[in-house]
Amino acid sequence: MRTLIRWAGDDPVRPGLLETPARVTRAFEEYFSGYALDPEALLRKTFDEIENYDEMVILRAISFESHCEHHLAPIIGRAWVGYIPDGRVVGISKLARVVDAFSKRLQIQEKMTAQIANAIDGALQPKGVGVVIRATHECMTTRGVHKPGTELVTSRLLGRFRDDPQTRQEFLRLAAP
Repeated sequence: MRTLIRWAGDDPVRPGLLETPARVTRAFEEYFSGYALDPEALLRKTFDEIENYDEMVILRAISFESHCEHHLAPIIGRAWVGYIPDGRVVGISKLARVVDAFSKRLQIQEKMTAQIANAIDGALQPKGVGVVIRATHECMTTRGVHKPGTELVTSRLLGRFRDDPQTRQEFLRLAAP
């Protein structure tokens, strides 16, 4: 960090910057804490006394912060995560934790969308999974093309969400912001 501060043209021993390297280290520990989490382990505890519930479960607008793997710039967004249970459900906080586990890594949004859907599909083996992510990428808004207000939208649909047009439409309608 001291080298980067010097490269930027400032003095790393200036009083306002003396503690910056330690602060940045602590911030990076938080930003990238997802590497220490096992998303599939988060989804292992399930509930099977669900009165044969077999309709969609959707957790909407899960906020997250991530970082672009190309520029280390922030990605700020929200995720909509849904699945159709096949005999068991997971606590809804676990869906939010899975989003955190993948977002708190160096990422590209397309990969994160697929990782979340694949983890839920693998752990729960539901009848279908749907993930929609909407995010602003600071690598597009504060550098490069400088296009503030732009949003990238990605989706990953598996099982009935992909194969059944009516289920797909229902999910996308319910997952709309």
